[in-house]
This record gives sequence, C-alpha cells and structure tokens, in this order.
Amino acid sequence: MTSRNAAATRQRILEHARSQFARHGYTAVTVKGVADAAGVSPNLITRYFGGKDGLFLAATRVEIPVSDSFDGERSALGSRLAASIVQRWFGAPGDDPLLVLQRASGERPEAAEALAAFLDTNSLEPLYRYLRDSGLDDASARSRAAAIDAFVLGVSTRRRVLRSELGDPAELQAWLSATIQRLADG
Repeated sequence: MTSRNAAATRQRILEHARSQFARHGYTAVTVKGVADAAGVSPNLITRYFGGKDGLFLAATRVEIPVSDSFDGERSALGSRLAASIVQRWFGAPGDDPLLVLQRASGERPEAAEALAAFLDTNSLEPLYRYLRDSGLDDASARSRAAAIDAFVLGVSTRRRVLRSELGDPAELQAWLSATIQRLADG
C-alpha cells in the first residue's frame, strides 16, 4: 500500500468512525462495524489507531478557526458568531467532531474532559480576551463570555444531541445573533 493509499484509507476510516460515533455514541460503535463500513480489515484500525479508544480520539480531533469571529467591533459580535455557528451546523461536510464529543461526553469521562478543554481553549478564553480587549472590565468580560459559552453549548446540545429540530438556518442564525449580542452587551 502506498503512503497515498494509506492516507486515503486512514481518512476513510475516520469519516466512517465520525459518522457512527455521531449517530450512535461511543458504546454502540464497534471496531468491526467501522471497519466494515469503511471496507477495511479491523486490523487496519488497530494498526492506524491502536483500537477503539485511539480511533475515537482521532475522530474527535477538532479544529475551529475562531479568530475570524473576533475580528471587528463588539457591536457585530453576535452576527459573526451566529454565522460561524450556523455554518458549522449546516454547512460543514461530514459529521462534526464536536457533535461526536457532545454525544459521547455522557458515556466517556475523557470525552467530557476533551470537550471541556476544547471549549475552554477555543471558545471561552478567546471570547473572554476579546470582550476584555473591547473595553469591558475583567469581571464583566469573564461573566459575559461564560454566559455566551453556556448559551451556545445549551442550544447546541438541545438541537444537536437531543435532536430537536434546527429549523430554518436563516431564522436560527438571526435568533442566535440577537441573543449572543444581548449577552455580549450585558
């Protein structure tokens, strides 16, 4: 197998793993089930990922470029964040690793820890710094960032994990935008 084929095979396994973890959670997914869906031997999953735990960790690696949401005036923060959120929920191809982590966090303590660490590093702290740098005092910036973070996580959990209807993306984006902006403005 060439390295190109190995990379493509590894990616195909990860896509199927993300899909299954997102739909069924951690416990119900098996290495054999992912291997069958990807059209590979279960031994390849062991070889590439070390087993189910390694596969789960690889499938839930998340990268979100949040810096774009923090470029600009605070008066339009809600609009920028809402656009980014709706794009992720509706426009991202494949299954979202954040959704996988959200669903698995009730089953796996390490998934909950990974989700919390990700949100702290990629959401809460940058948002706090942005709000502080936009002129808010430290305590206000921290409490407003925490409120926005909790709101978005709550909506995400309600709509994505509990599978409530997301509705029209434009209406959802408008509602998220207005609510996030109210939280940012205090």
